[in-house]
Amino acid sequence: MIQIEELKLSIKALQGQLAGIGESLNIPKLTEELASLTEQQHAPDFWNDVKNAQQVSQRAKNIEDKIANYNKLCQGVNDVADLLEMADDDQGILEEVANELENLKKSIGELHIATLLSGKFDQNNAIVTIHAGAGGTEAQDWAQMLYRMYTRYAERRGYKVEVLDFLAGEEAGIKSVTFQVNGLNAYGYLKAEKGVHRLVRISPFDSAKRRHTSFASLEVMPELQQDNDIVIDDKDLKVDTYRSSGAGGQHVNKTESAIRITHIPTGVVVSCQTQRSQIQNREQAMMMLRSKLAEIREREQMEEALSIKGEIKKIEWGSQIRSYVFCPYTLVKDHRTGFENANIVEVMDGNIQPFIDDYLSKAF
Repeated sequence: MIQIEELKLSIKALQGQLAGIGESLNIPKLTEELASLTEQQHAPDFWNDVKNAQQVSQRAKNIEDKIANYNKLCQGVNDVADLLEMADDDQGILEEVANELENLKKSIGELHIATLLSGKFDQNNAIVTIHAGAGGTEAQDWAQMLYRMYTRYAERRGYKVEVLDFLAGEEAGIKSVTFQVNGLNAYGYLKAEKGVHRLVRISPFDSAKRRHTSFASLEVMPELQQDNDIVIDDKDLKVDTYRSSGAGGQHVNKTESAIRITHIPTGVVVSCQTQRSQIQNREQAMMMLRSKLAEIREREQMEEALSIKGEIKKIEWGSQIRSYVFCPYTLVKDHRTGFENANIVEVMDGNIQPFIDDYLSKAF
């Protein structure tokens, strides 16, 4: 039986949480900034500078969405409070109020997390690179599963995914892939995934069905269209052109439209082969290079000269930030406790994709 007093306490807690979120967001300041951006958009020469106009429009939309979402949740909590006042011990209405409170609690929790993403680049799009590591074909298959997992996560959040570079494995999976996740706070949500990911499973590529361990590394950097603090001298760049691989037609595969740029002072290498034009691929690669250099600079300021390559360890045992263990074992009793080991997941024939999907639905 649902108690009115419990629902009232829940509503009060949500109202307090929203008040704290409102202070963090600084709604009055956001409103002033939105008014200023709107005034810029109404200027006659606003679209003379297309790139700046796009940035201003995107920023205005982001602020507008934040304010609208906050106001919507505030109104939702007030509506539920009004509905509760009319309930008068009607269990049907109380059940409706309880269900609505659960939905509001989830939405407010998501907004609370979003307010914590206050880093310099947290609101930017994210550029994600996955490299297969130690483990051969196993690792390449694991890299492909990670790629599928993160792209599905992005799609579930309403983000758009654009592949920038793709290198398929020789037998299965992928050797490396770089893709861009476009959406508000994409970098803020994904930056914690950076590191080495370890997989343990019965190999579907091993006829003896032996237990294999595979590794793949994940790099995450923010997209930076332009950063005036990042100065790249042409003499510091080594530019290589090559033919694109994979599907794409005769034009893409028979012309050297793919670009690989090496920044000599730092050793950072970026590549792009998804566009038909070499000029477009070069622009995309330069954007990726600026993003990597900006992240290196930020990490140097925060962690005393740590660079992207210095922070990412070898893609092998002992370097992982997370382990995914899917391997059948025989249940045995712990001699110390007398209890059977219950922390076992049985995976038949090495097919772990259903479990990856289940992990994805619960972990994010």
